[in-house]
Amino acid sequence: MSVLLLLQQTAVRQAQEAMPDLSGTVTSSLSPTEAQMNIIDLAQKGGWIMIVLLALSLVAFFIFIQRFLIIRRANKNDEGFMNRIKDYIYDGKIESALNLCRKTKSPSASMIEKGISRLGRPMNDVLVAIENVGNIEVAKLEKGLSILSTISAAAPMIGFLGTVTGMVRAFFAMANAGTNVDINMLSSGIYEALVTTVGGLIVGIITLFGYNYLVAQVDNVVNNLESRTMEFMDLLNEPAN
Repeated sequence: MSVLLLLQQTAVRQAQEAMPDLSGTVTSSLSPTEAQMNIIDLAQKGGWIMIVLLALSLVAFFIFIQRFLIIRRANKNDEGFMNRIKDYIYDGKIESALNLCRKTKSPSASMIEKGISRLGRPMNDVLVAIENVGNIEVAKLEKGLSILSTISAAAPMIGFLGTVTGMVRAFFAMANAGTNVDINMLSSGIYEALVTTVGGLIVGIITLFGYNYLVAQVDNVVNNLESRTMEFMDLLNEPAN
């Protein structure tokens, strides 16, 4: 039995010696995972251009949220508003109608208030006064949208600027290194070139979508204002029929 046990131990030891050393392979296969970086580390490779893009994205986000809340509030329709205005005008309660418009605080209410204040004048004068107020209200809603449009166009260009400066850095390092070119010398410039391009495109695309969404919402408000204007003018014409 002892001889058989000795032979088994010898066979196991020989098999272990014959097996290849896989520790280096396992370590090398895990090294790419260990070398992965998060978004913050990746953004830092972009250099100062990424700071500019971050500032632009914060400005765009602030303007979008502010305009979104204002436009959504202006887009709300009070179905009973015009009915109450109609009742006040038919009853001759002009002051009550004006007070209702002042309390409502909406673009359409401001337009109707101007129209009521022009009662007794020619209908064309009333219509022109309402349209002037409507243009002013729409301009208030569109405030800041030009900045969003500029950011959506400028962000990719700034990212491309980072690409150019990064490649300049890479080639400058190659020129100074001469024949001793090392990939580590070029990595920072290449990182800057690629990361800033991605960052600029992301900021530009998201801002463009936000800008177009707000423009569409402003168009809806304009349509509602035109509808209210026609409704009010029809209201003024009804007693004369």
